Amino acid sequence: SVGEIYTYYKKFGHETEVMGASFRNIGEILELAGCDLLTISPNLLEELQGMDETVERKLDPEAAHKADIARLDVSEKSFRWLMNEDAMATEKLAQGIRVFGQDMVKVREIVAKRL
Repeated sequence: SVGEIYTYYKKFGHETEVMGASFRNIGEILELAGCDLLTISPNLLEELQGMDETVERKLDPEAAHKADIARLDVSEKSFRWLMNEDAMATEKLAQGIRVFGQDMVKVREIVAKRL
Protein backbone atom coordinates (compact mmCIF):
# COMPACT_ATOMS: atom_id res chain seq x y z
CA SER A 1 0.00 0.00 0.00
CA VAL A 2 1.01 3.64 -0.33
CA GLY A 3 1.33 3.87 3.45
CA GLU A 4 3.75 0.94 3.58
CA ILE A 5 5.80 2.38 0.72
CA TYR A 6 5.90 5.80 2.39
CA THR A 7 7.05 4.30 5.69
CA TYR A 8 9.75 2.18 4.05
CA TYR A 9 11.16 5.01 1.94
CA LYS A 10 11.21 7.48 4.82
CA LYS A 11 12.70 5.00 7.30
CA PHE A 12 15.59 4.11 5.04
CA GLY A 13 16.21 7.60 3.67
CA HIS A 14 15.26 7.07 0.05
CA GLU A 15 15.18 10.52 -1.52
CA THR A 16 11.96 10.25 -3.44
CA GLU A 17 8.48 11.67 -3.09
CA VAL A 18 5.61 9.26 -2.60
CA MET A 19 2.39 10.09 -4.47
CA GLY A 20 -1.06 8.69 -3.80
CA ALA A 21 -3.53 8.64 -6.69
CA SER A 22 -6.73 7.08 -8.06
CA PHE A 23 -8.87 7.79 -5.02
CA ARG A 24 -12.49 6.64 -5.03
CA ASN A 25 -13.62 8.46 -1.88
CA ILE A 26 -12.39 10.96 0.70
CA GLY A 27 -11.83 8.22 3.27
CA GLU A 28 -8.98 6.88 1.14
CA ILE A 29 -7.50 10.37 0.92
CA LEU A 30 -7.73 10.96 4.66
CA GLU A 31 -5.88 7.67 5.31
CA LEU A 32 -2.91 9.13 3.42
CA ALA A 33 -2.90 12.54 5.13
CA GLY A 34 0.75 13.53 5.36
CA CYS A 35 1.83 11.77 2.15
CA ASP A 36 4.30 13.80 0.06
CA LEU A 37 1.94 14.22 -2.90
CA LEU A 38 -1.69 13.36 -3.64
CA THR A 39 -3.54 13.66 -6.94
CA ILE A 40 -7.16 14.36 -6.08
CA SER A 41 -10.05 14.75 -8.51
CA PRO A 42 -12.05 18.01 -8.44
CA ASN A 43 -15.19 16.33 -7.04
CA LEU A 44 -13.26 14.82 -4.11
CA LEU A 45 -11.51 18.16 -3.50
CA GLU A 46 -14.94 19.76 -3.18
CA GLU A 47 -15.97 17.10 -0.65
CA LEU A 48 -12.80 17.74 1.34
CA GLN A 49 -13.43 21.49 1.30
CA GLY A 50 -16.90 20.87 2.72
CA MET A 51 -15.56 18.98 5.75
CA ASP A 52 -15.73 20.60 9.18
CA GLU A 53 -13.55 18.18 11.15
CA THR A 54 -9.80 18.43 11.66
CA VAL A 55 -7.70 16.12 9.50
CA GLU A 56 -5.34 13.88 11.47
CA ARG A 57 -1.92 13.29 9.95
CA LYS A 58 -1.58 9.55 9.21
CA LEU A 59 1.81 9.43 7.49
CA ASP A 60 4.73 11.05 9.27
CA PRO A 61 8.47 10.79 8.54
CA GLU A 62 9.36 10.77 12.25
CA ALA A 63 6.99 7.87 12.91
CA ALA A 64 8.39 6.10 9.85
CA HIS A 65 11.93 6.31 11.26
CA LYS A 66 10.70 4.44 14.35
CA ALA A 67 8.86 1.73 12.38
CA ASP A 68 9.88 -1.86 13.08
CA ILE A 69 10.60 -2.98 9.52
CA ALA A 70 13.65 -4.58 7.95
CA ARG A 71 15.61 -3.19 5.03
CA LEU A 72 15.12 -5.27 1.90
CA ASP A 73 18.12 -6.47 -0.06
CA VAL A 74 16.60 -6.74 -3.51
CA SER A 75 18.21 -8.04 -6.66
CA GLU A 76 16.44 -7.90 -10.02
CA LYS A 77 15.56 -11.57 -9.62
CA SER A 78 14.06 -11.14 -6.16
CA PHE A 79 12.28 -7.92 -7.22
CA ARG A 80 10.60 -9.71 -10.10
CA TRP A 81 9.56 -12.54 -7.79
CA LEU A 82 8.18 -10.16 -5.15
CA MET A 83 6.22 -8.26 -7.83
CA ASN A 84 4.85 -11.56 -9.13
CA GLU A 85 3.73 -12.52 -5.62
CA ASP A 86 1.90 -9.21 -5.07
CA ALA A 87 -1.17 -9.28 -7.31
CA MET A 88 -2.21 -5.75 -6.35
CA ALA A 89 1.19 -4.29 -7.20
CA THR A 90 1.38 -6.13 -10.51
CA GLU A 91 -2.18 -5.27 -11.57
CA LYS A 92 -2.07 -1.64 -10.43
CA LEU A 93 1.31 -1.05 -12.07
CA ALA A 94 0.04 -2.42 -15.38
CA GLN A 95 -3.22 -0.48 -15.06
CA GLY A 96 -1.37 2.73 -14.25
CA ILE A 97 0.93 2.37 -17.24
CA ARG A 98 -2.06 1.74 -19.53
CA VAL A 99 -3.97 4.75 -18.20
CA PHE A 100 -0.96 7.06 -18.47
CA GLY A 101 -0.41 5.78 -22.02
CA GLN A 102 -4.03 6.52 -22.93
CA ASP A 103 -3.78 9.97 -21.36
CA MET A 104 -0.57 10.66 -23.26
CA VAL A 105 -2.39 9.95 -26.54
CA LYS A 106 -5.19 12.34 -25.51
CA VAL A 107 -2.72 15.09 -24.61
CA ARG A 108 -0.92 14.67 -27.94
CA GLU A 109 -4.25 14.94 -29.78
CA ILE A 110 -5.15 18.12 -27.89
CA VAL A 111 -1.75 19.67 -28.58
CA ALA A 112 -1.86 18.65 -32.27
CA LYS A 113 -5.25 20.38 -32.67
CA ARG A 114 -3.83 23.60 -31.24
CA LEU A 115 -0.73 23.66 -33.46
